[in-house]
Amino acid sequence: MTLALSFALSLLLCTVLKSEIQLPWWALIFACMIALIFTLPISIIQATTNNSPGLNVITEYILGLIMPGKPIANVCFKTYGYISMAQAVSFLQDFKLGHYMKIPPRSMFVVQLVGTFIASTINVSTAWYMLNNIPFICQLELLPKNTQWTCRGDHVFYDASVIWGLVGPKRFFGPLGNYGALNWFFLGGAIGPMLVWLLHKSFPKQSWIKLINLPVLLGATAAMPPANTLNFNSWIVVGFLFNFFFFRYRKKWWQRYNYVLAAALDAGVAFMGVFIFLAFGFTNVKDLYWWGNEGEYCDLANCPTAKGIQVRGCPLIK
Repeated sequence: MTLALSFALSLLLCTVLKSEIQLPWWALIFACMIALIFTLPISIIQATTNNSPGLNVITEYILGLIMPGKPIANVCFKTYGYISMAQAVSFLQDFKLGHYMKIPPRSMFVVQLVGTFIASTINVSTAWYMLNNIPFICQLELLPKNTQWTCRGDHVFYDASVIWGLVGPKRFFGPLGNYGALNWFFLGGAIGPMLVWLLHKSFPKQSWIKLINLPVLLGATAAMPPANTLNFNSWIVVGFLFNFFFFRYRKKWWQRYNYVLAAALDAGVAFMGVFIFLAFGFTNVKDLYWWGNEGEYCDLANCPTAKGIQVRGCPLIK
């Protein structure tokens, strides 16, 4: 009943507020079908690996190809196709916790429903009040210095609407762009798990093959911070060597201390974050320069990638 009511209201908005929403009714149905299809497999991945691949980019990519030049429609399609799936997985996590805590499913659903209604009402009311009563909100060039109204979270949706909706993926990954070869990775992502399954069937005695989880290996890259390559090297070396050595030669130790190591590394990052803030935040030290962050060690990183632009020391792309 809740799903039917939500879908009916969404369909009403798409048909009545056409100029504001920009999302046609068939695109709404398409987005809901994507959310329904991917909820189960992504929930299984989340339950078994604690890693949840997102559909935000793929939904933006799909509608950007179908309807270029429609930024509002693109973010609406992303909301119905990706956010709906993400919220469903989050609700399932609550049900799993409620199952462990012996909480009846009906009581858990009522709490989720009431909490969602209260939170959405307060959030929309607060946003409506701020947008209509705070002048120049979210407009950094018009706001006074040292202001707190920067709207950082809203910039994510705004940037996505411009990149994938207004500009469109055809200018990046289509005939009008330079990165069309990246589309072959969709085929690689579909074939990859099949190859792992075939290897496991061909060599059943090799128990390590079935532990290869490509959704986790590929999806974990989304959690990589925007840092230089040297930061990733230490992360990969420590993780790979520790897991390979202990799983290969000290399996019991691996089973006992693997999660302890993961918790220790997470705690170390949190501690250093607080320490760096206390050590440098109060002294107005904004930048630290050392051999590990002195650029990407690539002289061509600052060269233009557009065709026909000649810059001294850079290759000319024709």
